[in-house]
Amino acid sequence: MNTKTTNLSERLEDVRHRIATAAEKAGRATGDVTLIAVTKTAPPDQIRELISLGVADFGENKVQQLQQRAAQINEYHARLVSRGEAVDRGVPAKLRWHMIGHLQRNKVKVVLPLVSVVHSIDSLRLAEEIDVAAGKLATGKKVAVMLQVNSSEEPQKYGVAVGAALHLGEQMADMEHVQLVGLMTMAAYDATEAQARFTFSRTREIFEEMKWHKIGGAGFRHLSMGMSGDFELAIAEGSTLVRIGSLLFGGTGQADENDSGED
Repeated sequence: MNTKTTNLSERLEDVRHRIATAAEKAGRATGDVTLIAVTKTAPPDQIRELISLGVADFGENKVQQLQQRAAQINEYHARLVSRGEAVDRGVPAKLRWHMIGHLQRNKVKVVLPLVSVVHSIDSLRLAEEIDVAAGKLATGKKVAVMLQVNSSEEPQKYGVAVGAALHLGEQMADMEHVQLVGLMTMAAYDATEAQARFTFSRTREIFEEMKWHKIGGAGFRHLSMGMSGDFELAIAEGSTLVRIGSLLFGGTGQADENDSGED
């Protein structure tokens, strides 16, 4: 028996159970919360294993790694689908890649064809760059994006300031080729439970205010909050997307999911 594979399966089962329990405690359905497996530290065989276990959403922090991973894993998935093995093996019909790290404007053209959602929009200039690049894509579809809010107010952290979030959200919602689907945030690495909860609740309040103003319309429905060390607190505050790396693949915790260094 492959111990590594067995452990990964067990770790995934544990994470799914904890997500379900946290959702139930918050009076929410388990299906309201999507697990994004952050594959920064994962070898390809473990990513393939997660696909066979039904995981469809994967997040990457770095553009170069995203390019390599998406090409390799998408090819593997396409082979399964073409051979008719996907349904029989419980493999998702479609994979979704998420860009969750800081994105430089000069990398936008590379990223957009690869991802389903960009979580880390933190400036008007970046949003405008995405809007222009999205307008040139052959698909003709709007690109789903999320506004990253620095709700923990850490000076070294990426993300728009809390006071500027509403206005930037309005500007993004008016763009022709961008669909604003929600907000993303992260608690401080060394946050206490109370501090993390405050960060998440603050982001949810901004989210609710934007919904009240009808910013983003019906498509504005996601909160990307919570990582390996605090995802249960985030679910209690309304998170719909949790970004889990170290609990699945091992590592040192929060930093695995949110290395925001530039590419």
